[in-house]
Amino acid sequence: MNPRHLTLHQMRIFLAVARHGSFARAAEALHLAPPTLSLQVKQLAEAVGQPLFEQIGKRIYLTAAGHTLADACRDIEERLERLVEDVAALQGVERGRLRLAILTTAEYVVPKLLGGFCAAHPGIEVAMLVGNRETLVQRLAQNQDDLYVLGQPPEHMEVVCEDFADNPLVPIAPPGHPLAGQRAITPQRLAEEPFIQREAGSGTRLTTERFFAAHGVRLRTRLEVGSNEAVKQTVAGGLGVAVLSAHTVVAELALGDLVALDVAGFPLLRRWQIVYPRGKRLSAAALAFKDWLWDHRPTSLASLQPTDE
Repeated sequence: MNPRHLTLHQMRIFLAVARHGSFARAAEALHLAPPTLSLQVKQLAEAVGQPLFEQIGKRIYLTAAGHTLADACRDIEERLERLVEDVAALQGVERGRLRLAILTTAEYVVPKLLGGFCAAHPGIEVAMLVGNRETLVQRLAQNQDDLYVLGQPPEHMEVVCEDFADNPLVPIAPPGHPLAGQRAITPQRLAEEPFIQREAGSGTRLTTERFFAAHGVRLRTRLEVGSNEAVKQTVAGGLGVAVLSAHTVVAELALGDLVALDVAGFPLLRRWQIVYPRGKRLSAAALAFKDWLWDHRPTSLASLQPTDE
């Protein structure tokens, strides 16, 4: 193989196919015609001298050579991005790019902070992805973003974690629920209630299940839904109770659309954390946003305790 026969354009296309696991989705993401993309991948495979993909059923997988090339392409991509960041750093923090990935629960807080940051640093190009924990952990493993905001960092990865804000979890129910207004409800009492849960792997769900398991309670999961908004609407509709971040239900509690239950042991105190791979060199823009989060973080919420109303 002669590396001089490989082009950056071909490697960028190949890496997109590897990440999407699909020629069609990669072509759509890169705004290329599928035949053009396929031709570039074919020419790259010829330059490498080995097949890069194999098809099993309807899915494509990287070959051993494909995995090796993908690792090299990621290294090259990261080095080029560092070049952009280094040049931007020479111009100061007012230039550069910030790629941020945040947990769905944090979308009630972080975008507001990001808005203030962008207003203060209009020269910084910002991209933000909002996703569930599984999506963010996958992106973190591939080092696709600069910073990640998670409630529970993955234990199996070498990462740096820095707390920046409280994320208390509270039990909620629809107005008129039999437990509304009761005091010091035991966790065991909630074993009788149908629960509305986030999807498996959600940090909120993991924390909730660990708490109740520690009290000998196995929750009756009635529904699994994929967003905090869906959980709130389902609970408000009377289909069950749930545990969510207090930040996500401030408006609903104030309007009386939901009520907070006074369950012993709650709120469950968690922390949002800024996470990035250990050893990653943060750009000037990422360092500036990290400082901004800390300086402008929410320090308190209105009382989380239920009222007598």
